[in-house]
Amino acid sequence: MKDLAMFIKMTLYNKSFMWLLFVVNIVGTIYGYYWYEGQLSNTEPKFYLFVPDSPTASLFFTIALFGWLLKKNWKLIEALALITLVKYGLWAVVMNIWTFVETGSLGWMGWMLVASHFAMALQAILYIPFYRFTWIHILIASIWTLHNDVIDYVFGQMPMYRSLNKFANNIGYFTFWLSIACICIAIYVYQKRSKRIS
Repeated sequence: MKDLAMFIKMTLYNKSFMWLLFVVNIVGTIYGYYWYEGQLSNTEPKFYLFVPDSPTASLFFTIALFGWLLKKNWKLIEALALITLVKYGLWAVVMNIWTFVETGSLGWMGWMLVASHFAMALQAILYIPFYRFTWIHILIASIWTLHNDVIDYVFGQMPMYRSLNKFANNIGYFTFWLSIACICIAIYVYQKRSKRIS
């Protein structure tokens, strides 16, 4: 088991693998923005920035990954990447599985979204040793994340899941606490690293 863990760690932190992951994330991010094209066409311009949640989270991680490859730490981007990538990755997994439970069907696209979004959340966790953000970066990223929840569930800009429309209030409540949980993850990562340094 130790050998397997070491092999995975060496692979994940290998520069060639990280460049490959960088390219995969760029492609996934571009596709993610394309996927939101329909919703964005019916969105007021003032909300554009807050509608494509998952691809923006993926963009944050892609930029952070590029920084690590250059041996740089863009700390605010890292905090945004960890919090939002775990949040929206897990959120999409839950929403798609919930859709399957409600309708009895999901389709290959839905299961592809489950797999890809779970991978998004997982990669944010697997690269925890690279993060160097501080309290101020967590605070700013938290404000961004919770503000996005307000835009989604107060101003009605949440991603479209027609079969779950009747659960909008429940989804909003779940999303708020998912945001809090992801912020707590970032705080834990910061505190653990601070203890190691001291």
